Amino acid sequence: MTFSIPHHVGPYTVTPLTSQTDGGDYAAAVSVRRGKHDRVFRLVPVFRSAAEATGYALVQGRRLILQNQLG
Repeated sequence: MTFSIPHHVGPYTVTPLTSQTDGGDYAAAVSVRRGKHDRVFRLVPVFRSAAEATGYALVQGRRLILQNQLG
């Protein structure tokens, strides 16, 4: 798993994560952290490049925060 540069969205820290699949594509996940609490979400689509997976993970993490979907 590769960690990217964390981004801050209000009190949250969003860190995109990627890993290469056995087929050579890239899977995306995102860590959303606030204080001591960290939630990691695996994302369904796979991508041809790590950069695409990272971008998607960042957008999804920001969306979770901005749409108040962290419950």
